[in-house]
Amino acid sequence: MKFENMFTPVTIGPVTVKNRFVVPPMGNNFANGAGTLSDRSRDYYEARAKGGFGLVTVEATVIDRTAKGGPRKPCLYDDSVIPSFKLVADAVHAWGAKISVQLQHAGPEGNAKLAGYPIKAPTSIASHTGKDVPKEITTKELYALIEEYGDAALRAKKAGFDCVEVHMAHGYLVSSFISQRTNKRVDEFGGNFENRMRLSRLILENIRKKTGDSLGIICRINCSDDILGGISLQDAATVAAYLENCGADAIHVSRAVHIRDEFMWAPTCIHGGFNADYVTEIKKAVQVPVIMVGRFTEPYYAELMVKEGRTDLVAFGRQSIADPELPVKAFKGEMESLTPCIACLQGCVANMFQGKPIECLVNPRTGREAELEAAAVKKKVLVIGGGVGGLYAAYIAALRGHEVTLCEKKEVLGGNMRLAAYPPGKGDIVGMVRNYIVLCQKANVTLLTGMEVTKEYIEENAPDAVIVATGASPLILPIPGIRDSSILSGDDVLSGEAQCGQKVLVVGGGMVGSELAAFLGEAEHEVTVIELRDKIGADVISEHRKYLMKDFSDYSITTITGAKVSEFHKDGVSYTLEDGTQNCINGFDSVVLAMGYRNYNPFGEDVDKLAKEVYVIGDAVKARRALDATREAYEAAKNI
Repeated sequence: MKFENMFTPVTIGPVTVKNRFVVPPMGNNFANGAGTLSDRSRDYYEARAKGGFGLVTVEATVIDRTAKGGPRKPCLYDDSVIPSFKLVADAVHAWGAKISVQLQHAGPEGNAKLAGYPIKAPTSIASHTGKDVPKEITTKELYALIEEYGDAALRAKKAGFDCVEVHMAHGYLVSSFISQRTNKRVDEFGGNFENRMRLSRLILENIRKKTGDSLGIICRINCSDDILGGISLQDAATVAAYLENCGADAIHVSRAVHIRDEFMWAPTCIHGGFNADYVTEIKKAVQVPVIMVGRFTEPYYAELMVKEGRTDLVAFGRQSIADPELPVKAFKGEMESLTPCIACLQGCVANMFQGKPIECLVNPRTGREAELEAAAVKKKVLVIGGGVGGLYAAYIAALRGHEVTLCEKKEVLGGNMRLAAYPPGKGDIVGMVRNYIVLCQKANVTLLTGMEVTKEYIEENAPDAVIVATGASPLILPIPGIRDSSILSGDDVLSGEAQCGQKVLVVGGGMVGSELAAFLGEAEHEVTVIELRDKIGADVISEHRKYLMKDFSDYSITTITGAKVSEFHKDGVSYTLEDGTQNCINGFDSVVLAMGYRNYNPFGEDVDKLAKEVYVIGDAVKARRALDATREAYEAAKNI
């Protein structure tokens, strides 16, 4: 498919953007502690410009020194940062892209401890549990803040930026003034719509006054707060029209406040374009360009949205992290080479909130774009194991110029990650596995399946380096009856090698067991899950867990928590509760074991003798997250 509409130019105020692909603002914690953009920041943004994105946006940048919400946030409240911002702008411009920067005051979502100042908001209402109660910002402070927005925009202009984007979404300061849910003021900034929009209007007027007409002004708004009393779709359309009247050159439409952050960074089970109908309504309200977000990975639906006039540009947020070359690959028709974002949230959102540089499960080169070099000496490399860790290690090693062979003892590549795609809403993971296979093939990796590696094989082939990526096997604890042939393996159930009866007991309610239960519930089995911890899915990331627990409700899955299984039976288990009460539950057609995994390394203590260079990575070391496996795969391949 040709993406003809996505590759047409579009004008944002005084700025012409070469195509409709946008990198939206996403916190990455690559900035220096003083608020300057680092070399790492430059390399990160340059890689997205080089990959073909038309508009690249620098992450939320602090405009007020009292509102710095993280230790590695970029800042524009001082002239000293301008040179570092200029280096990034120049790097992006060198590839024909335009560059914007998002101007932000975190407001009630700030962090008083990190900022060293109390957090401020229109009203003293905590955004959610665990957050400090903010101090009500004074009217005098608001007028001073308006000046700071204009000053920050002027610094961006001096640094060579084409646009600024004013953050008016997600419950941050400006957003919290727009919403009646969080704005209870009775001065000129509270009450009716005009007053609640006063801060937004004065910010735009101040920016235009100080920067003139040569700088594009984008406003990022919520299409809905997704919470009672917050901004509705009808409110959002009105906000967009009002901002256009105030001089906004484009409207960037996002969604939700942090209490409903499953709509801010949608998890794996949410499909691309899920905000489409909301954005369509806002597009009807304005004449200026609209930028749409919504968990886009591939550009097919984006092309349709632009073609139908329902949006003008499309932001590929986490996808631009997963594969900065998305536009180039789309233009060349190389979509099978596209590394898809699987919306796991493991390395991007989690690290962002912890103040650590972001990572990406599918793209460990994120934030390290400039460091990979060709190997000084070409070596013969053997990778043992064809899961995602082994595949990625093989790809990177071959990319560096080594001669690489990968052996997988099963007939199908992908390891446990392939099985992780089977539960409801996890299908995107298949795209990751397939992409890694394609990358290996394009890099001339020899892929051998149905091939179990022995020490004799290694001695015969004499590799210079060996990467052991043999993964993990199901955890089988020493519990009476657990090895009975009637007890099924969760992996075998997912892969279709074993079939359950109607009534099923799943033993283990972590991510493995709870997703297996949803898989069976969807197929109309009667499912009960028993779990040692006091919570089902305790290790499931919160945004995904909300949908997983909805599956439990929809499929009437029964749960038993705080239960230590003491014995397995053919039709059930005996268990002990935390208070010492002993119980037995039986009458099941099938008992399925899903208690997690343990590392699998068939070479044991002799692993270091396999070659001059040996690297053991991922679950072969210890059963953990796929993020750990691909990160270690990259490190191993980079060091050979």
